[in-house]
Amino acid sequence: MSEYSPVQPPQPPQPSVGGPSGAVGIPRSVGTGILLSIVTLGIYTFVWTFKAHAEMKEHTGEGLGGGVGLLIYILVSPVTWFLIPSEIKRMYERDGRTSPVKATAGFWFLLSIIGAFIWFPKMQGALNAYWISKGAPQP
Repeated sequence: MSEYSPVQPPQPPQPSVGGPSGAVGIPRSVGTGILLSIVTLGIYTFVWTFKAHAEMKEHTGEGLGGGVGLLIYILVSPVTWFLIPSEIKRMYERDGRTSPVKATAGFWFLLSIIGAFIWFPKMQGALNAYWISKGAPQP
C-alpha cells in the first residue's frame, strides 16, 4: 500500500525573526533629488522628508511616520537631520545588519550648503541600498 502525499502549495517568504516586514520603500535617484530640491527652491525637501519617514514607518511599524516627521521638519529642521539617519540606523539593525549611517550624520549640516550635498546622498544611498536588498528595483 503506498502513502498518498499531497503536494503542498509554495509558502510565501517569511520575514526574518524580529526584522522589519512591512512594505518596501522606493529607491530614489540621488541626482534627481538634488535637482528637484534646487529647481523647487527647497520644496522637494519637504516631500522627500515626508516620504522617507512614511516609508520607514510603513516598513518597520516603528518611527515617526510621514506626518509627524514632516511637522518636525517644518518646525525644527535641525532635528530632522539627526532623526532620519537614526531611523535608518535602527531599520538596518532590526534587520541584523550594520548601518552605513549614524545619527551623528546630522552634523554635516554644520558645513551649510556643502553639508547638505554630503548628508542627502548618504541618507538616500543608505535607503536605496536597504530597499534594493529587500527586492525593490534600482532607481
